Amino acid sequence: MIVDSHCHLDFPDFAPERDAVIARAQAAGVGTMLTISTEVGRFAPIQAIAEAHSDVWCTIGTHPMHANEEPDLPLETYVSLSEHAKCVGIGEAGLDFHYDTVPRDIADRVFRTQIAAARITGLPLVIHSRQADEAMAATLEDEMGKGAFKAVLHCFSSGRALAETGIALGLYVSFSGILTYKNSEEIRAIAAYMPLDRLLVETDAPYLSPHSRRGKRNEPAYVAETHAVLAAVKGISEAELATITTDNFFRLFSKAKRPHETLAP
Repeated sequence: MIVDSHCHLDFPDFAPERDAVIARAQAAGVGTMLTISTEVGRFAPIQAIAEAHSDVWCTIGTHPMHANEEPDLPLETYVSLSEHAKCVGIGEAGLDFHYDTVPRDIADRVFRTQIAAARITGLPLVIHSRQADEAMAATLEDEMGKGAFKAVLHCFSSGRALAETGIALGLYVSFSGILTYKNSEEIRAIAAYMPLDRLLVETDAPYLSPHSRRGKRNEPAYVAETHAVLAAVKGISEAELATITTDNFFRLFSKAKRPHETLAP
């Protein structure tokens, strides 16, 4: 089994055939999918998707590019919504300096609120970091000093220094279809360096299709290509990596149940 640790099944791209997309993922050996929240105000459809599919879980959070739309949500809102039975993480939260459309003080405040929610709930934080390596590392080190929390650096496309900081702080690192691109030698070198027990794979679907499907809409079934490249980078079999990354996912997102387990009431 492979786990797609980060996708966006609620996005309009999937609306006409969402059930078929999930079925194709299952047929491709993707036994679990985590659909990620980007706006707290749109949590209802996300939780409905997770409720409708036993192998789909979800998170609650505010993406950094939406931080100015939800700038002052109280900590209690994230905490209370995370109590939903299928909600297993906080985020997607973080910093994005690529477009830099959100005032940085607002982005920082919203990010730190969600870090606090992860710390209080014990649920892992799903971190988005784009062209913000130094600020992200400083924030993570500062916040970890206030109290430990679990987290994953999702869709890793940053520099090695941030990866090293993340590993030193006990974080996980997830690789997307970017890993498969011809010009991603640096990302593959970082993946080769990462400890096996901190690795996850993802699609970030509908974005970032792997190399063979680049330019087309991504979907959870295609995580298999990223997984195959990561196995080659690590010099192990795909079967061995599947066991490792699946175990890593359920260790980090410990509220989620494996497909053969019964969801607790």
